[in-house]
Amino acid sequence: MISLRQRIVWASLLGSAAFASSGAFAQTQTPAAVSTPPAAVAPADATAAPKAQHAQRMDPQQRMERMQARRAQRLAALKEKLQLSASQESAWSSFTASTQPPAGARPQRMDRAEFAKLTTPERLERMQARQAERSARFAKRAEATKTFYAALTPEQQKTFDAETLRMHGHRGHHGHRGHDGQGAAPAKS
Repeated sequence: MISLRQRIVWASLLGSAAFASSGAFAQTQTPAAVSTPPAAVAPADATAAPKAQHAQRMDPQQRMERMQARRAQRLAALKEKLQLSASQESAWSSFTASTQPPAGARPQRMDRAEFAKLTTPERLERMQARQAERSARFAKRAEATKTFYAALTPEQQKTFDAETLRMHGHRGHHGHRGHDGQGAAPAKS
């Protein structure tokens, strides 16, 4: 279940993305007669240029390469923190190989027009099949992680627990505050 805090964060992120994309569209629609020389245009702050570049959609191949590079960096940092012994290297190799995303990355989505032609039961069957594929991939990764975890010393297991928790975005969260109304701001009258 998504907490109130997470809903607010997602809503603000979506709003920011919509605002950024509409701003990028408006910038591309300016008339050429009013253009200024590139040297005269300086971003208001150092982060303005990367934000404008990020607003444009990235090529799926580039995005995949970037994700793989980040994954490799995270795994290298994890391996360094675990301080694996020579006898644990084979377990590490098996773990990283079995948790590698599939070569095709994501299965190709069905065209919206084709999906719209399906009946509701057919759509549900397609969604159920995709969910089963994701569940099977998750089960494979979970089993590989458990096998690797068993090869670690208790101290390494503590490090692995802390680092993988951090990798999955759970930095300092204390439960689902706001889910049952606790922790939410009081209503103003």
